[in-house]
Amino acid sequence: MNCSYVKDYEFVAIFDADFQPNPDFLRRTVPHFKDNEELGLVQARWSFVNKDENLLTRLQDINLSFHFEVEQQVNGVFINFFGFNGTAGVWRIKALEDSGGWMERTTVEDMDIAVRAHLRGWKFIFLNDVECQCELPESYEAYRKQQHRWHSGPMQLFRLCLPDIIRAKISMGKKFNLIFLFFLLRKLILPFYSFTLFCIILPMTMFIPEAELPAWVVCYIPATMSFLNILPAPKSFPFIVPYLLFENTMSVTKFNAMISGLFQLGSAYEWVVTKKSGRSSEGDLVSLVEKESKHNKGSSVPNLSEVKMETKQEKMVSKKKKKKHNRIYMKELTLAFLLLTASARSLLSAQGIHFYFLLFQGVSFLLVGLDLIGEQLD
Repeated sequence: MNCSYVKDYEFVAIFDADFQPNPDFLRRTVPHFKDNEELGLVQARWSFVNKDENLLTRLQDINLSFHFEVEQQVNGVFINFFGFNGTAGVWRIKALEDSGGWMERTTVEDMDIAVRAHLRGWKFIFLNDVECQCELPESYEAYRKQQHRWHSGPMQLFRLCLPDIIRAKISMGKKFNLIFLFFLLRKLILPFYSFTLFCIILPMTMFIPEAELPAWVVCYIPATMSFLNILPAPKSFPFIVPYLLFENTMSVTKFNAMISGLFQLGSAYEWVVTKKSGRSSEGDLVSLVEKESKHNKGSSVPNLSEVKMETKQEKMVSKKKKKKHNRIYMKELTLAFLLLTASARSLLSAQGIHFYFLLFQGVSFLLVGLDLIGEQLD
């Protein structure tokens, strides 16, 4: 954006390194700016080349399908505002400049610029039918670090933006949406609710005979929330129970990130690039050869079958060279011990529904604590 030629252009398209936009991406996004001078951002949806790679990627796909089809799409339709996803979007350069430009004051500079642009009156459009392929992290360590950044950054930004939101010349409804729904509910209240209720209060009640939680708190509310979250990804319905258990397990990481961001602790400023395996680029070489073979009939072109065979052999060799190892996560293992002990206690006191929930949740924490979900790191 500091290059001299940028002054001759009106829009900028932004992509992360693992994103693969279709050739018609600009033809389907840029026309929305025509005759709409208040429009600052057009955001496309993400799709994932490796969503069926393992259980971890399937569970991520459920979460992100809800994010795009419900959160982004609904906010885009009703209030013309949502958090910029940092990639697969087209910005009007004037909107970026009018909002103060990119700032590195938090680890979510994409959300930062979106909030500032919204406060300046710029509108956003989300296109659910324009997809841009990318890749999900396949290891728990990479996913954990990504989620830490995604939940600590918004709390940092909330501290910085709250005075600006209160003073902004926007409606009270938009201020309520920004403060309560956009920041507090999804990034603070829900992780706090999941962590304290299911990981602390519920297991502790098993050791206090006088304390009792009704079945609707333990079973019906989380089941309903999981059902609603999984609706945008109907093919994932068989994974509704693992999804519920894993989301409760991830509440430890999210709660820790929320606290570090809210109180400006050291880990809130960590920037760790999310490791990807490169699956979104695997087909590039083969597709390039296929394209060349169509346009260069009669000329010397690489043999397509040989290219595919060489790519496959390189993958097999690299897999043999790499040694995998499991990490140990002590917080998750500690909670696994607490939950499994509480499940044994509930079995002795004949509390059936509590026993099954505590048992399965304890096993979930144990699997995550031993790094048995997703790919192991090299």
